Amino acid sequence: MKVNKSKPEDIPVVREFPDVFMEDLSGLPPSREIEFRIDLIHGAMPVA
Repeated sequence: MKVNKSKPEDIPVVREFPDVFMEDLSGLPPSREIEFRIDLIHGAMPVA
């Protein structure tokens, strides 16, 4: 997998708010699976 590394100064929002972001960005967190589910209740009616 090829990853394009951007410099922080190349990102518009970082240029606009430089005091908010750290000098050294560590990158994105590692990709991981997320288990998500919504338990349904039998006979429940949807909210308008």
